[in-house]
Amino acid sequence: MTSAGSGGEIGRFLTIADAAEILAVDVATVDELIRSGELPAIRVGTSGPWRIERAQLEVWIEMQYEETRVGVAWNEGEFANVAELSGVRSGRIRPVE
Repeated sequence: MTSAGSGGEIGRFLTIADAAEILAVDVATVDELIRSGELPAIRVGTSGPWRIERAQLEVWIEMQYEETRVGVAWNEGEFANVAELSGVRSGRIRPVE
């Protein structure tokens, strides 16, 4: 994942394999994220390899955390409102089977 002569530091741009390693996913997953437009990347040349800017990957990761936080808050709020509207006390709600 490190470039030659970099002293072990990651450069500005990552390969798809580098990004896959950082995210602990396979290369195909990162490729799909790029092709769908979800993960910003550039091509080196007209049809060259994809490169992901390290800073963009960090921003994307933070966005994924934020989406998760919002989703959890939304779900918690949604279920809290259902109980509140039904007049059932929170200690008496049982899961639906």
